[in-house]
Amino acid sequence: MLLSSSQMLFFSTLSLGTLLSISSSSWFGAWIGLELNLLSFIPLISSKNNQYSSEAALKYFLIQALGSSIIVMSASFTMSFNELSTLLFTAALLLKSGAAPFHFWFPSVMEGLQWPQVIILMTIQKIAPLSLLSYVLYSPSLPIIPAAIITSALVGAIGGINQTFLRKILAYSSINHMAWMMSAILISETNWLIYFSFYCLISTSIAILFNYQEAFHISHILNHSSHSSQMKMLTFSSLLSLGGLPPFTGFIPKWLIIQEMISTHMFITLGILLASALLTLFYYLRIAMTAFTISSPKTKWSVKLVAKSYLTPYMLYFNMFGLLAPSLFMIIL
Repeated sequence: MLLSSSQMLFFSTLSLGTLLSISSSSWFGAWIGLELNLLSFIPLISSKNNQYSSEAALKYFLIQALGSSIIVMSASFTMSFNELSTLLFTAALLLKSGAAPFHFWFPSVMEGLQWPQVIILMTIQKIAPLSLLSYVLYSPSLPIIPAAIITSALVGAIGGINQTFLRKILAYSSINHMAWMMSAILISETNWLIYFSFYCLISTSIAILFNYQEAFHISHILNHSSHSSQMKMLTFSSLLSLGGLPPFTGFIPKWLIIQEMISTHMFITLGILLASALLTLFYYLRIAMTAFTISSPKTKWSVKLVAKSYLTPYMLYFNMFGLLAPSLFMIIL
């Protein structure tokens, strides 16, 4: 889908706001970048083809405005109450990134978006809050961080079990991955950058796959899975890769985090993360196995699939890359 001139302008300012936040030398500049990012994303959400876009845009604006006001309020406590200021700032960043226990807005906003906007919300919109959060977490430890990691892991795992809408499933999956990313931030900056890069690529490939099938519900995948065996394999491998099932590519960053958490003796947090990963694999498998095994007796031919079949080998190679070179990333670290 080609972007209009106005959409390209807002996407450019959105990227500029993200770059300003992560490269600023002061918290005021980071706040300005977050506001520019917010005001640029609101027009991108609005769509005439989606009746829920206005509701999603209003919810997103109110939540992000609340997070920005908490950041401004935390700045007033910097001189006298430094610990309270850091606590409020961390809570505001968790709210902006959609991590538990401030996750309540994330699934409902995701449900009202189209797949291209879902990709932006799951990937680009998390860069600035997570980068700023990595600066805060290097200060003295706060009790809110372990609580946020454990809560995000449990909420993301349990919340997606009974969901049948694909965008809500990816929303709870993103909340669960936030727990892994915050754990990676506690370890080192390199670990969370590697994990976030893999998460962005895999989740983007799945959103592109669902957008290509025009699927928003599990039943839509069942109706479309009979079109092509290539589509079945893509759905199967991409979902299991996002779940971190070995030996798919998504297991590589989790493998690195598991090893680092063992070496730093974070056994309780690691146990909760692994238990939540098993629950997330359950609802990934529920989608993947039905899309892979159930077929329609009617044979359907689609020119659209033939025209875009060149994407298949690249997406399959990326999701199977963990089979080929897992030791490459061990050498990097």
